[in-house]
Amino acid sequence: MRVFWCLVFLAVPILAVLSCIYAEDYGLWFPGEAETLLGKQIDDLFYMINIIVTVTFIGSNAGLCYVIWRASGKQEEGGKAWFCHGVHSLEVIWSIVPACILMFISLYQLDVWMQFRVRTNYPTEAAAKPVAEVTARQFEWRIRYPAPGKDLQLQPQPDDLYTVNDLHVPVNQPVMIQLRTIDVQHSFFVPDLRVKQDAIPGQVIPIWFNVLHNGEYDLTCAELCGWGHYKMRGRVVAEPVEDFQAYLVKLQAEQSYDGVANEDSPELAQSGEE
Repeated sequence: MRVFWCLVFLAVPILAVLSCIYAEDYGLWFPGEAETLLGKQIDDLFYMINIIVTVTFIGSNAGLCYVIWRASGKQEEGGKAWFCHGVHSLEVIWSIVPACILMFISLYQLDVWMQFRVRTNYPTEAAAKPVAEVTARQFEWRIRYPAPGKDLQLQPQPDDLYTVNDLHVPVNQPVMIQLRTIDVQHSFFVPDLRVKQDAIPGQVIPIWFNVLHNGEYDLTCAELCGWGHYKMRGRVVAEPVEDFQAYLVKLQAEQSYDGVANEDSPELAQSGEE
């Protein structure tokens, strides 16, 4: 039996490594390369932690194989069983080494965390002029843009522009959106951009990112928010600044002041439901 169990503990890490290598071929890995600068740094952190965990996992299984092989061998007839209370030096080593690894990871990730979540590290221009406000509700994303040439205000303005599940942003420059929810907790998740942030009732949460390439990216809700959670999908469209401004002008023409924009206001929609 010791051969069998040794093979089992050897096979598990081998299969784990192979699954990581071929996971992308079966759609079980990241959805392509990160489309933001910060996302690339997040990927680097993930791969570094994954390598550390993999090496530790393989080492642990190799140790188990060694123990099983040595401890399950046949004893000489009449021989005494061997007992070991422990090795103090080994206990110190396997306490200090993991602590050092965890300390290294915690310090190494601080720069990325500060860029993404520490308010003083937000890009100044993007923080001063948010592109849009995204309001989550069961079960859609309400987007509010300022009128062309104006800045986004915390309170809706009469000439604000509205759309649903369709967030447009300029490409290749830092942009910020204000995230909120008018009912339950939701989660703003764009896998290709490596952006994920919970929307908390009663809070307005800033999110910033810098999309590197033109394209359309899936926007989903990553927080179970009710029976219609599965259909709470939208898109993020990254396009040149000129096309983004043209989109706002087109949206303004479509929603010329005739009450349509006000009816689409998240606040008025909520009060109407009540």
